[in-house]
Amino acid sequence: MARYVFITGGVVSSLGKGLAAAALGALLQTRGYKVRLRKLDPYLNVDPGTMSPYQHGEVYVTEDGAETDLDLGHYERFTGVPARGSDSVSSGRIYWTVITRERRGDYLGATVQVIPHVTNAIKEFIVNDAGDADIVICEIGGTVGDIEGLPFLEAIRQLGNELPRGDCAYIHVTLVPWIPSAGELKTKPTQHSVRELRAIGIQPDALLCRCDRPIPPEARRKIALQCSVREDAVIPAIDCETIYEVPIRYHEAGLDDVLLQALGVEEVAAPALATWEEIVERVKKPEGEVTVAIVGKYTGLIDAYKSLYEALTHGGIANRVRVHLEWIDAEAFAGEMPDDRLQDVNAVLVPGGFGERGAEGKIAAVTYAREKGLPFLGICFGMQLACIEVARNLAGLDGASSTEFGPCPHPVVGLLTEWEKEGRVQRRRADEDLGGTMRLGAYPCLLEPGSLVHGIYGAQRISERHRHRYEVNINYRPILEEAGLRFSGMSPDGRLPEIIELPAHPWFVGVQFHPELKSRPFAPHPLFAAFIRAALEQSRLV
Repeated sequence: MARYVFITGGVVSSLGKGLAAAALGALLQTRGYKVRLRKLDPYLNVDPGTMSPYQHGEVYVTEDGAETDLDLGHYERFTGVPARGSDSVSSGRIYWTVITRERRGDYLGATVQVIPHVTNAIKEFIVNDAGDADIVICEIGGTVGDIEGLPFLEAIRQLGNELPRGDCAYIHVTLVPWIPSAGELKTKPTQHSVRELRAIGIQPDALLCRCDRPIPPEARRKIALQCSVREDAVIPAIDCETIYEVPIRYHEAGLDDVLLQALGVEEVAAPALATWEEIVERVKKPEGEVTVAIVGKYTGLIDAYKSLYEALTHGGIANRVRVHLEWIDAEAFAGEMPDDRLQDVNAVLVPGGFGERGAEGKIAAVTYAREKGLPFLGICFGMQLACIEVARNLAGLDGASSTEFGPCPHPVVGLLTEWEKEGRVQRRRADEDLGGTMRLGAYPCLLEPGSLVHGIYGAQRISERHRHRYEVNINYRPILEEAGLRFSGMSPDGRLPEIIELPAHPWFVGVQFHPELKSRPFAPHPLFAAFIRAALEQSRLV
C-alpha cells in the first residue's frame, strides 16, 4: 500500500510548492522509491482549460488529454513519470462529482454537506489509481487560510487519522523573509502560518522555509520550538541558480531523511544524484551561448510558457550552451518585424496561442526568420501562422488566413470538427462548450522518410501531445507544396498535417503539437535539442 505525503503552503502564494513536490519526488526516486505526484486545486473551474494564461499560467496537457495545472509539468520534468487526468482535481470537479451523485440519488436521501460528502470525494481522489507507487505526493494548491482550500485541508487531516500510523506525512512550505531595515530574517510569518495549520488539526512533520540566504541556527531553533517540529525538520529552501539544483540541496539539508523517518522508514539506500549533478554542471558551466527570440502574446508572464522555457533550457543542456531568451510581444507589430528587434538573435520561435490578437506580429516574425535564414520553430498556432505566411508570400494567396479570425478568401487554417482518436470518431461543433472540447492529449504522427524531422527523431512513427481547435486545411496542401513547403508529418489517416518544413531554408520547422510537454532535463526533446544546435551553428556564422 502506498504512503502519502501532503504538501501545503503558507504566508504567501508562489513559494514554489509545485517545484518542492517535484524535487522531492525526484529525490525519493534516487533512493529507489516509485513515486506518483498529484495536485489538488481549490478553484471552482472544472480545470484550467478555459482560464487566461495571465490568470493561471500555462495549461499542461497529459498523455490522456487532461488539461491541468502547470505544476504537473514540474512533476513530469523532474520524475519522468507521465501524469494522468486522475492526478489533477479542482474544487469544481469535486463539487460536480458530488452534485452528480446527489442527482442520481446515490446519497439515499441524506443531506449533502461538505463534511462528509465533499471531503469523502476528495479522499477518494487522493487514494484511487495510485498504481504501484510506493509514495504518493499530493500538493494542495493555494495558501493556508484561504476559504476555498478548507475542504481539502480537512480531507487530508481526516486521512492522517484513517491511514495506518506511519503511512502519512505533512510538509508545510513557508516564508522566512529578510527585512533589510532590521538586518535579519523574520520567523514570525512562519509561526503564524503553522499556527493556522495546527488550528485545522494538521501538525507538519517538516517545514520547507523559503529564503534567500542561510537561516541562522538560533532562528531554526526558534521556528522548531514555536512550531512543534524537530530542529532538523526545519529545512532551509534557499534560492538556487537553477531549479534542477533543488533535489541536491534538499538532500544536503536532510529533507529526504526527515521525511522517510516520519513515514517510519529507517534503512534506505543512499541517493544516486549523479544525473542531477551532471545536469547542474551543464547549466552552470556552459561551453557557449545562443539567443532565441520568442514572439508571443503572453510574454508579460513567463509562466504562460513555462514548459517551453524549460524545454529550451533542456535544448541548451543537450548542446552544453546557455540559452538566452528574448521575449517579444507580438502585439507590438502589425506588419513588418523591425530589424532592431531580431538582428542579434540566433533563432526565432513562435509559440502556441488562441485568437487574432498578435497574429500579424507573429506572421511578421515568420517572414523575418524565413527571409534572413534564421532557424525557425513554430509550435501549434505558430505552425498555422507559418503556413499562412507561406500562402501569402510564396504562394500568392492574398487574404490567406484562419477562420478563427473570421471569414476569409483563403482559409488555410480552419476549425477542426471531426477526427479519430483510438479508433473512434470525435466530433465537435463551433457553438459547443469551450472546456475540454479541443484535440487533446497524445496522437500518433507518421514522418516522411528523408525529411529533416525524420532525421531528428530517428523514427518514422512518433506520438506527441496536442491542444488546439483549428488545423491546417489539407485542401491547400498542393498549392503550399508547389510554393516550397513540405508536409513532413501527417496523421496516420493522411488527413491532418502535423509537421511542415521548408527544405530550401537552413532550419525551418512547424509542428501542430506541443513538443515542450515531453521534454525532460535528463532527456531533452529531440526537436529542441536540434533547434538549439541549429541556433548554435547560426551563431558561428555571424
